Amino acid sequence: MDPHDHVNLGQSTNDVFPTAMHLAAATGLTQSLLPALRTLRETLQRHASAWADIVKIGRTHLQDATPLRLGDEVSGWAAQLAHAEQASGLPLRCAANRFAALASHDALVQAHGSMRTLAVALHKIANDVRWLASGPRCGIGELVLPANEPGSSMMPGKVNPTQCEALAMVCCQVMGNDVTVGLAGASGHFELNACKPVIAHNVLQSIRLLSDAMSSFEHHAVRHMQPDRARIEALLQRSLMLVTALVPHIGHDRAAAIAQHAQQKGDSLREAAVALGSVTAEDFDAWVQPWRMASSPMEET
Repeated sequence: MDPHDHVNLGQSTNDVFPTAMHLAAATGLTQSLLPALRTLRETLQRHASAWADIVKIGRTHLQDATPLRLGDEVSGWAAQLAHAEQASGLPLRCAANRFAALASHDALVQAHGSMRTLAVALHKIANDVRWLASGPRCGIGELVLPANEPGSSMMPGKVNPTQCEALAMVCCQVMGNDVTVGLAGASGHFELNACKPVIAHNVLQSIRLLSDAMSSFEHHAVRHMQPDRARIEALLQRSLMLVTALVPHIGHDRAAAIAQHAQQKGDSLREAAVALGSVTAEDFDAWVQPWRMASSPMEET
């Protein structure tokens, strides 16, 4: 048999190539990416449960906000990963419409879109972790990351959050890959999309990068990171935004005046509230309780 005849028994590139692309992507997703994702999510969920008793200051706009529990903060990261876990459409089956399957690669575009969503979540998580671990003395310093390696040849003893940085860079690459996959997926003409090689390359690279980066981040950073309870408590007690608990009792304007007075004078909120005559010391202690502020409505009832 002529080699061309033999190859064409499998419909040449119009059959074998797309099938190989989908099989390779599905294998990578199910055997590498999803297991790494689940391991990282489960580690975060364990931390969320273990740290449910730690009340800390929240932050919005990178400014102090009302308290929450560290466990709740970490549970948000785990929930992002749970949402991103819907990354493949197994089991595999023959395309319902072969014309669409040849002229487009929407399934791979959609799968990579899920990976982009995962990359967005991971980038946010990596940045939250390195912000919370910033320091060790002049940053936020609420989390302590494992000191895997010295991070500076110039400054002795300085340890950088390299796992967070590596994960963030991988996420940037995956987001860039998604632009390529989207453009390539849109570039089919009539009965054939000829951009198969670049789609396959970027999809498989993203799978490999995300799988490796999540495994490394989980193993070398998240698994052994710990809260600095003393630092968390110190920042919580210094926060001006505990004044929010006074608003239902004295109103927004008087509460704001207390916070502004405390900031200007360097006093505690309690000292400022009493000095301005807005509340008594007894009422302040009864109304301003960070644990109650951080509790969910279900826990308050």
